[in-house]
Amino acid sequence: MALEAYAAGNPDTIHTDVLFKARVSCYKARDAFYACLEKECDKKPTEIASVGLLYPVECKQSRDEFVKQCRSSWVKHFDRQYCQNKRVQRLLDDKESRRGPLMLPQPYTFKPIS
Repeated sequence: MALEAYAAGNPDTIHTDVLFKARVSCYKARDAFYACLEKECDKKPTEIASVGLLYPVECKQSRDEFVKQCRSSWVKHFDRQYCQNKRVQRLLDDKESRRGPLMLPQPYTFKPIS
């Protein structure tokens, strides 16, 4: 019912931002921004994006292009996805650093009391 009401209200509207070419340009802008984040990861993040994502000022131009090319809901989704992937990767890397050879306690040898 809701879909019929929506279609009846907007019969000739074409959302151009979800068409193939628009999606491709959005994905390219997204990939460029996240590549910049990976490249500039050693610099101090000073800019704030959606969902608490921080990024360095060197990536501001690619971030603006990303926001311009994509729907705001997509930008939030991609930011959440990126943060989640980084969080999981950090947890996996942290666990690897704690691994090492398993040290079993050495058995004690007692001298029999004679």
